[in-house]
Amino acid sequence: MSVAVIVPAVGESITSGVLSAWHKKDGDHVVVGDLLFTLDTDKVSSEVTALEAGVLKITVAEGAEVPIGSTVAEIDTAAKAPAAKVEEKVTSEKVDEKKPEAPAPKAEAPKPVAPVTSPSPAPKVQTEGRVTRRKLTPLRRKIALQLVNAQQTAAILTTFNEVDMSAVMNLRKEVQECFQAKYGVKLGFMSFFIKAVVEALQAIPQINAQLEGDELIENHYYDIGVAVGTEKGLMVPVLRDCEKLSLAGLEKELLGFAVKAREGKIGLSDLQGGCFTISNGGVYGSLLSTPILNPPQSGILGMHKIQERPVAINGKIEIRPMMYLALSYDHRVVDGKEAVTFLIKIKEALENPVRLFLD
Repeated sequence: MSVAVIVPAVGESITSGVLSAWHKKDGDHVVVGDLLFTLDTDKVSSEVTALEAGVLKITVAEGAEVPIGSTVAEIDTAAKAPAAKVEEKVTSEKVDEKKPEAPAPKAEAPKPVAPVTSPSPAPKVQTEGRVTRRKLTPLRRKIALQLVNAQQTAAILTTFNEVDMSAVMNLRKEVQECFQAKYGVKLGFMSFFIKAVVEALQAIPQINAQLEGDELIENHYYDIGVAVGTEKGLMVPVLRDCEKLSLAGLEKELLGFAVKAREGKIGLSDLQGGCFTISNGGVYGSLLSTPILNPPQSGILGMHKIQERPVAINGKIEIRPMMYLALSYDHRVVDGKEAVTFLIKIKEALENPVRLFLD
């Protein structure tokens, strides 16, 4: 009897993936739980294991784009595992009468060896004169496709503002020691931005909506994605129910995701269901950018580098730590007035952060 090896569903919005590596060869005998292949999507890599024991017959090669639910191999469950070869006894040579040899030890069956997982094949590299060519990794191919689709399927527009970070920086400096002693985590900038975004989404609910066919779906929850760079590429883990979390609660969630990202343990469940995204290019030194939407969301906020600049305060020029903010939004869902008002709400919240802290 043959059982199909099927590409499993890995998320509500994911319809296909790339079979980036087979960890078993065609004709190998597998047991339940053996790692069969790695599936790369634009969001995360998943490892698929055997659900039945038997002989594996591969029908789809590495590097192929595979739809969710498609068959990539079969397992012949009627085929038995190959019997272990028993070491044959070696016939001893003539025994020297003067120097008798010690009796040969009894032959033993060899101990089973754990299967060795072969790494994913490295992209083929060709050096041609002054250039080097290499194949895109499957994950990078999927990310590229997703970004192009986002540009082609939404009417993306970006609006800008700037925020004086003096109040947030002074508050952090004032309470940092007590905050860390009480909660066991540092008070960073991102938790302030998440709280400010939640407040702005509550004030401008149109940005917390998305198109689904010919219907507009308005979300009444505040699950905020925070874009982070990892060795495998950009990922957007989602913090759930941010309106219910304090700054300390948000910082603990962020720290947990940072640890997971370092250890490569961010799972698909961590990446699903966000309604708005924050991207911080400032950690890399970006002064200004136009972030790309994370479909099907209708808005993404770009944070940037904090830089001291001269600004007019009450008729006088002062040097203040300023940050440019960028809001990219789907103009099919959000009007310009709503987008500008949304950014102003964030600016006002960050320039008066004590209220966010108390909440």
